[in-house]
Amino acid sequence: METYAITVARGFGSGGKEVASKIAKELGIHCYENRILTLASQLSGLDEQLFSEVNEKMRGKKFSGLLKGLPKTGNPNPAAVDFVSDERLFEFQKEIIENLVQSESCVIVGKCADWVLKDYDNVISVYIEAPRSFCVKRIMEKMNVSEETAHASIEKTDKYRADYYSHYTGGNYWTNPVNYDLTLNSERVGIENCVRVIKEYIQIKFPSL
Repeated sequence: METYAITVARGFGSGGKEVASKIAKELGIHCYENRILTLASQLSGLDEQLFSEVNEKMRGKKFSGLLKGLPKTGNPNPAAVDFVSDERLFEFQKEIIENLVQSESCVIVGKCADWVLKDYDNVISVYIEAPRSFCVKRIMEKMNVSEETAHASIEKTDKYRADYYSHYTGGNYWTNPVNYDLTLNSERVGIENCVRVIKEYIQIKFPSL
């Protein structure tokens, strides 16, 4: 096995993104989230023939290099919008994720990556969640918002993620534990220990690493 990937799905405010960033840093690999959507958005404006040519050139190290050169932002804030499907954009995103996992070891946050890569043997999928009170407190502190706004943001964002996942996976539910290798409660386990558990599981699943 030359490369491996860790996909991280997370409830809003659970600290899942922080876990993903920390695990990537400790493993010395890249963590991808919004840059995937940024590149997919750029590519979705190309006609099919031109995209095929660009896609072929992107494979391997050139591909991951292109992603790393993109800004980390670029997707709408889910708390502010309703989910609207974009099949073409998702297909580009799916292809980017599949190319990425074959070109380098990495952590991929969200984007239905666990489902996209469910048939790949070199993938570990993780879901991070926590009780509402824990998530609300984190959002209030990190975003400097009221408790009411924090609750509303969680409801809106998690609904967006659930609708997104259900649509692109054919009705599967985003928080279903059987979708993942590991489901961790970040309040009970702790952010740092979530990272530790994932690292230990990597050794269990990929003992040759």
